[in-house]
Amino acid sequence: MIGSKVKLDKDLLRRIERYSRIAGYSSPAEFITHAVEKELLLFEDADSEEEIRKRLQGLGYIS
Repeated sequence: MIGSKVKLDKDLLRRIERYSRIAGYSSPAEFITHAVEKELLLFEDADSEEEIRKRLQGLGYIS
């Protein structure tokens, strides 16, 4: 289970801070939440774990 804290690469965090500010998010956490929710929508209509794996492979997330 993932806790409420996640470690991110310093460069990635700087980019998140910059773009969240430019895009008008109230915080980097709000930006990250929105990005993760958007990604999860790609998988929520899958019928099985196998279909999810195939989608992840197609996106290059897993091999």
